[in-house]
Amino acid sequence: MVLLSLFWSFVKIGFTSFGGLSMIPLITNEMLGHGWMTAQEVTDIIAIAEMTPGPLGINCATFGGIHAAGIPGAIVASLGVMTPTLTIGALAAFFYEFFKKSKGMSRAMTGVRPACIGMVAGVTVQLALSNYGAMLQGGIVPFAAISILDVALLIKWKVSVPKVICLSAALGVVLF
Repeated sequence: MVLLSLFWSFVKIGFTSFGGLSMIPLITNEMLGHGWMTAQEVTDIIAIAEMTPGPLGINCATFGGIHAAGIPGAIVASLGVMTPTLTIGALAAFFYEFFKKSKGMSRAMTGVRPACIGMVAGVTVQLALSNYGAMLQGGIVPFAAISILDVALLIKWKVSVPKVICLSAALGVVLF
């Protein structure tokens, strides 16, 4: 029954989001709502999914599925999140000629863009409060120092992102 619930949950996520960061609130609600993960585990899964190669939705589905039901859960959740995309992609390809010159589609996309921006902004605030709220309890000075150092390394000295992430993680462990 867990496998069917995982599949259906990720089918719903796939059909009701536009991929990427817009999936995070939906994944969070499903994982917490079914009791498959705690809020901290969801945050950790999202962080890992962002750092690993591949689409965020599939990575979250794979990691969430394996956490909830092992390897079969990972497979079922990944298939669930891909099913809507494959279905819609096939239909869009079939009807492409109709959509290409449609004024209605152009108007619909004009309305969708601000909604996506709002969802991404909401996720950003939610994750910032979840991740950085605990750090701020240890003092804002070390947190600000790491942030300023990261920006300087990335912009002024052009240090690669993986090196900055590793350095930040090491400093975070030492200071917090």
